[in-house]
Formats: sequence, C-alpha cells, structure tokens
Amino acid sequence: MNRRVLLLEPNYKNKFPPIGLMKLATYFRLRGDDVVFYKGDLNAFIVNQIAEECVTQLSKVDDAIDWKRRLSQIGTYIRYRKKEDLEKIKVDDSRMSIFIYPWLEHYKKFYHSGEYKMHPRWDWVGVTTLFTFYWDITIETIEFAKTMVKDPANLMVGGVLATIQPEEIEAATGIKPHRGTLHTPYQDIDADNPYVIDELPLDYSILDEIDYVYPDSDAYYGYATRGCIRRCPFCAVWTLEPQYQEYIPLVERIERTRRLYGEQQNLLLMDNNVLASKQLPAIIDDIKKCGFTPGSKFVEPNQYDIAIRNLRLRLNDRAYTKKTFKLLQAINECKLLDEDERMNIYKLREQNGLLHLETCSREALIATYKNFAPYFDKKYAPGKSKGRLRYVDFNQGVDARLFNEERVGLLAQIPIRPLRIAFDDVKTEQSYVRALTMSRDRGIKNFSNYLLYNYQDKPTDLYHRMRINVDLCEKMKVNIYSFPMKYHPINGEHSHDRDFIGIHWNKKYIRAVQVILNATKGKIGKGKSFFEKAFGKDENEFMELLTMPETFLLFRYFFEHLGYTQKWRESMEALSDKEREELLPLIYDNDFNHIEELTDNKKFREILTFYKNYRSEIANHKSKLYQLKKEFDASRQSVENNG
Repeated sequence: MNRRVLLLEPNYKNKFPPIGLMKLATYFRLRGDDVVFYKGDLNAFIVNQIAEECVTQLSKVDDAIDWKRRLSQIGTYIRYRKKEDLEKIKVDDSRMSIFIYPWLEHYKKFYHSGEYKMHPRWDWVGVTTLFTFYWDITIETIEFAKTMVKDPANLMVGGVLATIQPEEIEAATGIKPHRGTLHTPYQDIDADNPYVIDELPLDYSILDEIDYVYPDSDAYYGYATRGCIRRCPFCAVWTLEPQYQEYIPLVERIERTRRLYGEQQNLLLMDNNVLASKQLPAIIDDIKKCGFTPGSKFVEPNQYDIAIRNLRLRLNDRAYTKKTFKLLQAINECKLLDEDERMNIYKLREQNGLLHLETCSREALIATYKNFAPYFDKKYAPGKSKGRLRYVDFNQGVDARLFNEERVGLLAQIPIRPLRIAFDDVKTEQSYVRALTMSRDRGIKNFSNYLLYNYQDKPTDLYHRMRINVDLCEKMKVNIYSFPMKYHPINGEHSHDRDFIGIHWNKKYIRAVQVILNATKGKIGKGKSFFEKAFGKDENEFMELLTMPETFLLFRYFFEHLGYTQKWRESMEALSDKEREELLPLIYDNDFNHIEELTDNKKFREILTFYKNYRSEIANHKSKLYQLKKEFDASRQSVENNG
C-alpha cells in the first residue's frame, strides 16, 4: 500500500535547498509513495489541508458551485473566523446554502479546537534540521510533525542539528533523531530498502511545490566527496560525516537530473574538503564530462515543455501543476509576444479554468498544451538567447594547506567561479597567500572566502585578514570577496542563540562589525579607499571604530560633518589610562538605555551620552537633527550630481 509522506523544512531563511529531503523524495517515489514537501507557515499548511477537505465536502452538497474557486476565501475564514471573510465566500449563491453554512462551521471548529491533531493524515514524516541557533523554529516544526504522523515511530528527524545535538532534541521533543547520513541499505527507513539513500539523485521537483525561493537556485547540487580529513574544533563536519569518502561519481546523477528536470546553469558542490581526495583527477574529469569546461554556456531549456512532459509522466502533479500555472502567468510578460497573442492566451486560460491555481487541473494543462506551446516555442526559440557562462562552485571552500601545482592545474581545467579558499585563522596566512598566487598563475581570477571571527581570534586578526585580501586584490589584479562570519558554538550554553562572545571580543565589538558589514552588504571586495573608510587605515583605526558610538558608524559622514565624532574622539583621548580602564567595560557591554544607572562619574556620563540612539531623532520630522540630516543629504546629492 502506498504511503503518504510529508517532508518538512523549518521556515528559516537559507540559501540552499534541503539536499537530504530531495534524496528522500527520490527514495519514496522509487517505492511508489505519495510525497509532499513543505516549507512555510505551519498554520497555513494545516488550514489549507482542512480547507481542501471542506471544498470536497461542499462539492458533494452542491456541485453546481465551483467551490475550488473559493478555496482561498474558505481557508481565510477557517483561520481567522471573521464575518467579512465568510461573506466573501458568497455561500448564498448556492441553492443548498442552508447545508453549506454548518459544514463551514464544522471545519472552522475542527481547526480551532485542535481536533485535527486527533486525525493525522501522514504515514511517514521527515524533518530536516540545520544550524543550532535555529533551535526554536526547529523544535516547533518537530512538535508540529508529531501531530501530523499517524505513528511517532515513523517520524524521522535528521540533518545538522539532529546529528550535533541528538540528546537535546530527544529531551525537548521525545523524538530520537537520526544521526549522520543515510548510507545503510536494508536498515535505513525500510527493512527491504536496497538503496544507499545518501547516494540517490536529487528530486528537484519538490522545490516547485513551495513558494519559498532559494537564492542559489538554477544549479546542479551534489557531492563528489564526503567528510573531511581535518578535525577543526569549531567545525561540525567530522561529526556529521565522520568517514572521509574520496569519490562519489557525478556523471550519472547529473545526467538523470538533466533528463528529468532540464539543464541547470551551474554546478554547486557541497564537498567539505575536495582537495584531500586522491581521486581529484577523476572528480575533475567527471565535472568536464557533465559539460563544465572553461567558456561553456548555458541556454535555458523550454521550461513549459519540461513541465508538461513531467505532468504526463505523473512525476509530481502538485509541483508541475503549480509550475505550469506560473509559466502561463509569466508568458504574458514575454516581450516577443504582441497584444493579440497576450489576449488569446488570457482567453484560453479563462476557458479552461487556468486563471487561478485553485482551479488549475493537470488534465486541462495537458489538454491545452498544443494551444500554448507555440508561444513558448517563440520564447525559447534557438538563437534567441546567447547563453550565460556556466560556473562550478565548491561552495564549502577548499583547504589552502593542500594546494600544490598538480591540484591547482586540475582546478584550472574547470570554470570555477569563485574559488573559495578558507581563511579562518591568521596562522594560515602563508598557505593562503601561496594558494592564491598559484591559482592566479593558472588563470583563476575570482576568489571568495569566509573569515571566521569571534572564536579564539582577536579583532585585529580579523582586520589583518580583511586587509590582506584588499591588498592582494590590487597587487595580484584579482577579485577577492571576503565574508566575515561570526562564530557560533555548536554545543553548550549559547548553541541555541547568537549571543556567544569570544574570549577576545565583547558585545560592542560584535555589534560594530555587524553595523559596518550592513553598510558593505556583508562582503568586502576590492577598493582600498572604500575599505579604509569602512574599517580603518590600520589596526588602531579599526579598534577605534569598534569602540565608536553605533549611530556614528551608521551615519558616518553626517556625524563627522556635525563634528560629533571629533568631540567624542577628543573626549576619549582626554581620559587617563585609569579612567579608560574604568569606562571601557561600560562601553563594551553595549547597553546605553539607562546611562544614569551605569556610573556616577560626570565625565563618564558626558561621554556615554554620545552612545544614545540618535536614530529616533533623525527620523523625527520635528527635530533639529532631522532638518540637519535633510540639508546634509541634499548638499551631498548636489555635489554628486555636479560631478
């Protein structure tokens, strides 16, 4: 008997789709099970389920009304119970309205009483987990999943957090998580499972079931290796993937994805230390066989043809009904079509119930394929697009300590952009610069890295690493984008929040770095003058910026123009060593809501006044500061306009 399977990802923001759930979707479809993926508002998921059941019941009572067209209104009423929402359903259109109202009240009560929890619909539920600081939303999702599954034994919680903190999750939810990857045939999930689930191809179709759009989409995702030879104390990889796996073939999995879901532009590999593999030549060869060679281009395939074909194959009716509907909506914006063609598209959609997703049926979409296909053929006609360059991204970074001429030569054979070289510790500077130099000499010009801070490093260590990258951009004529990344412990007191402060850091320093990074959009690229204004010309200026009042950082030029910054600087310089020793801990605590309670020292209070939040004054149209800011902005704009 086919199972109803629900795969859940907590509704946090993340860049990459849940690869583990995509493999599970493939596994369950291979077994003939019905699979649903969801990421979003959990209450909305329940309400939609109940509303769909309500529509089915109302259709039995009166099939003369197209209740599917009113699904969203029914769901809104069930969730919010407002009279105006009930009126929007227009129940009185039905000759059977006297029987319709009681059913609406029944399903409304079914939701709000929580009775639905007594009638779970799903035979198997899987929940993925990510970072430890997503603890609250993850636990909420697991608790929700417990109400969805018929038998708690068929609820699987897996992923990063589940592997790192299984005992904590079990204590909080009563569910014992699965640790690590699914790599054991005839044991993982089903006793008759012959597959290594971790090595199954990904089911990309589930991504079209949800409204959430992953920023790094339009790519093949995968692994060419698993694990890492290092055991860095700040990293969870050696816990998640304890055995280093040197080679996982790519070609067959990429080809299957291409065949089922269409060509993807880029190749995003999640390997944690690919350069450690003795099979690197075979990995590079696989990548080239998959079509990723320098200068190769991607031309988008006909998405409409793919969606209709997959509807015919019944690959994932929910996903491809939704995707085809969106494609029909979007085709109206195609600049290649004239007004008459757009009007014809609208009429065809109207005649076949394709104007609203609720009434959009698989059968109607397939039946109208020949009508709409010419418009999509026009959009995707050969030669209409010059194509976009394709890139390979080892997204988790490569280890600078493992660079040699042979390995760099292999990397240069594929279109890597960017090459992410880890630079987590200033002690690896020599290896890092050597790796950059070797790569540049082989023609690789675009680099990126995460700069871990707030661990055992000092703030000046972070500045030094940022400065190295900015200087090397100019010296080596390359592009290096640095992304400072705040360390969060994977275990212990602060693993479930973002409040951990490293031994050489404090709340003020952390906040100052975040404020500066907000201005640079989280990254640091080439441009020495911009960098020096943002982070200082040297380590001393950087440390001063970290201590500077937050609003002086946010509105740097404005407060410098007013002279406030200089007054603060002069006040700080006038302090004796002993006074600085007393005042700085108050500043480092970064709590200036009640300055009068922090100290009785009049001199200190005057300095701490600079740390008040000026943003409310700047936003107040009646304040003097607002007017000064307005005049300042107008003056700067005038200067910019006049060159």
